Amino acid sequence: MNRIDADWLREFDEAMLGFFAIDHADAGMCADEISRYADLSPKEAALTYGVEYDLCRVDTFWS
Repeated sequence: MNRIDADWLREFDEAMLGFFAIDHADAGMCADEISRYADLSPKEAALTYGVEYDLCRVDTFWS
């Protein structure tokens, strides 16, 4: 399992903000929940989280 470090978390938050306009804190994610996505790239983790929690992507509102 990969370790979550500050760079990964920063990139995850950037992806979350870009796809869903929230970061991990806004989503209420704790360290245990974040660690479930450690084996994924930050972008893949953000997209997977969004699918699992049925988040609406901000890029679906305009082309």
